[in-house]
Amino acid sequence: MKRHLSFVAALGMGFFASMTAAYAQVRADTGSIAIGGSVTSSTVIIGIPQEKVDELVRDAKRPLEELTTQQRENIVLLKEKLDLNVSQVRAALGILGENDIPPERLAAKLTEIAERFKNLQATASAQPGDDPKIAALKTDAQKAIEAGELAKADALLADVETEQRRALDRLAVNAAETSAQRGEIALTRLRYAEAAAHFANAAAVFPPGSINEDKRASYLQKEASSLYQQGDEYGDNGALLSAIEGYKRLVELTPRERVPLQWATIQNDLGNALSVLGERESGTAKLEEAVVAYREALKEWTRERVPLNSAVAQNNLGLALTRLGERENGTAKLEAAVVAYREALKEWTRERVPLRWAMTQNNLAIALRALGMREGGTEKLEEAVTAYREASKEQTRERVPLQWATIQNNLGNALQLLGERETGTAKLEEAVAAYREALKEQTRERVPLDWARTQNNLGSALSSLGERESGTAKLEEAVVAYREALKEWTRERVPLQWAGTQNNLGTALSSLGRRGSGTEKLEEAIAAYREALKEQTRERGPLDWAMTQNNLGLALFSLGQRESGTERLEEAVTAYREALKERTRERVPLQWGISLGNQGIALMFLAVRRQDAAMAETALSQINTAFETMRDSGHAPNAAHYEQLLPAARAIVARLRGR
Repeated sequence: MKRHLSFVAALGMGFFASMTAAYAQVRADTGSIAIGGSVTSSTVIIGIPQEKVDELVRDAKRPLEELTTQQRENIVLLKEKLDLNVSQVRAALGILGENDIPPERLAAKLTEIAERFKNLQATASAQPGDDPKIAALKTDAQKAIEAGELAKADALLADVETEQRRALDRLAVNAAETSAQRGEIALTRLRYAEAAAHFANAAAVFPPGSINEDKRASYLQKEASSLYQQGDEYGDNGALLSAIEGYKRLVELTPRERVPLQWATIQNDLGNALSVLGERESGTAKLEEAVVAYREALKEWTRERVPLNSAVAQNNLGLALTRLGERENGTAKLEAAVVAYREALKEWTRERVPLRWAMTQNNLAIALRALGMREGGTEKLEEAVTAYREASKEQTRERVPLQWATIQNNLGNALQLLGERETGTAKLEEAVAAYREALKEQTRERVPLDWARTQNNLGSALSSLGERESGTAKLEEAVVAYREALKEWTRERVPLQWAGTQNNLGTALSSLGRRGSGTEKLEEAIAAYREALKEQTRERGPLDWAMTQNNLGLALFSLGQRESGTERLEEAVTAYREALKERTRERVPLQWGISLGNQGIALMFLAVRRQDAAMAETALSQINTAFETMRDSGHAPNAAHYEQLLPAARAIVARLRGR
């Protein structure tokens, strides 16, 4: 944020009255959301209002005759839409309830379960060569599946598995298929770890290189896919690592020369697992591996050969490159992501696949926004705004309300960045309006974590507005929004998001504190920053830790200006020194210059109070270096602010030297 700097006379010499550096306070990034993630399948709209599906899930265990007429009619409608019988529909609803599926994913999961029921009906039948006992057990298992009694079906197939393994040499293929059937049942029940174990058992029946090598490979692929779902949906990084190992083994078992398209599919799936894990880790190694895997897939998934598959891999490649680009100082990865998304859009056209077109427009906008943050102008940010508006033409509030809300949130992010680079408030007001639109669908009851994210982002836009206005109304609204976000973004639930919002809350409180005459708000800001640092540790997120140390230094400095002693000023100098341990000149030169300049200002105040000429000379040198860094980096407004400080700083040094 730009800060206006001023001077007043003291003992006949120029002296710093309020010297907060340009762009000194930094909020945690508002954070956009990539819709769709790594693409593996499409979403099917069930056709029943969300709240009615919620009712059916809640009442899944009640006897049918106790349901309302409307509920029974909706079950009949689901029966027709999903091509299941009533018992299976009710069993599917019960599974959703048991697994606590978020409302926005109910339709997709219901469709997934329905498809798996159909697979079960086809695969649990008796096979040639089954003895009468096994055939009878399989018949009973089929009846249990028909009745939606999946636990009973699993138990019956366990008995079948036991019988078959007694004659493994003779019935190896049937035994493996039975294990796989249990895996399919576990998938239907959304028990992915169990499913992976069953598919592993199926693959283990066949030794490597046997005549059943293709079957073995297919079971291993299902095992890896189940582990991926476990890791992706349940935050299980161990499962993701196992999935990655499985896919790498499958790449070797499925040579490109023999089955090129299947090989490409495995490369894409490997990329998905690496990308999800890489997003959770602080380094970039896994994301870089994901990029390699997607590019391998594109060697066979060419646009000419399989155009829609090519678009899948290009979109996924764009996601991995965007995540990499957000962690690197340059723009090469982000520019490559933009190219990948535009390649995907050549086949994922609005006319052909409107929702995927809109999803990729959103993802393209996120990459453009990230590029815009790194560049001095507004061209890329304006392109991002256009892309978000394009996406909302298909992902409408009426059609996909939660995805529409996500786009509104993301649009607000881009508008906010534009607004922060312009002198007026129009774009910031548009950003506030976009966040408020998002909150119409992202309610606390429906999607609490998304609601908290948008409340945090709303707070950031209001805070930016408040910094440009003479009153405090917008800053006070920002504080309210941040405190709302913290009701769901708790330290126990999402520690890093909690810490980021504590940092943002501290920034708003600090701004309020500088406008008032007391110290209460500044004390609150310092407490908020120190809370943030409990989770934003140097080891966990070094640059975020340094950002909050810098912001803590600003609040301590503001408090130190109002007190007669030197304790707070000394604490401010220490906080800036901490920030500079990670904000190095080589790594982030602009942020390094800001923290160095901030520390110089605090040191100058200390020097005056201690009458320390040597300290004042150090402070002058730091302020001058900050000016030169801003000037040489092309940040003219920042450079001008530091340049304005130099005459007064030189005068203070001269006075303390006795000249």
